Amino acid sequence: MAEAKDIIAARVAKELKDGDVVNLGIGIPTLVANNLPPGIEIIIQSENGIMGMGPAPSPENLNPDITNAGGQPVTIKTGAMFFDSSTSFGIIRGGHVDATILGALEVDEKGNLANWIVPGKMVPGMGGAMDLVVGAKKVIVAMTHTQKGAAKILKKCTLPYTALGVVNMIVTEMGVMEVTKDGLVLTELHPDFTKEQVQAATEAELKISPNLKSMVDN
Repeated sequence: MAEAKDIIAARVAKELKDGDVVNLGIGIPTLVANNLPPGIEIIIQSENGIMGMGPAPSPENLNPDITNAGGQPVTIKTGAMFFDSSTSFGIIRGGHVDATILGALEVDEKGNLANWIVPGKMVPGMGGAMDLVVGAKKVIVAMTHTQKGAAKILKKCTLPYTALGVVNMIVTEMGVMEVTKDGLVLTELHPDFTKEQVQAATEAELKISPNLKSMVDN
């Protein structure tokens, strides 16, 4: 599982450009910052009011008062700033976040997203996900392709929606899929899998790009 997460994070990192303002969700997305190509610096925003987060702190440098929106301790880079929630969500809703990268429970062929609750289970709340996926210029879902063998990329989400028609790209350990008006297009394939294996693990029908390439090519 750790290898799958690293594969996903490394591929997502290639989508980011130098100077991008990026919001990284909890889980796999947090690994993206450690996989950036050489020469690429991004500005990481956290919806609890930080612009300019750094990597996770070492145990001896941990400050419990500096956390991301998930309550995880973080570091800050030189030049970082803190602000209140109204300013933070003004940045998000104002379209100033270039990309938001987040996990998902389910995504469907229309780019609908369900990532905040499983009915009947305890949940702290939706957080900033609803605002982020609507306000960011690009929405990338970074997740494992299945959950205990069950498909997570569906014809139609079964769990409560976070937002409708917002996902631009899905990156899993099996490949890269782009959301288009005609459905999901498999644009990149990890060499450890075949097109048939990816489709078998996906409920939604996948269209195969005529320019299908390897997910791990530089």
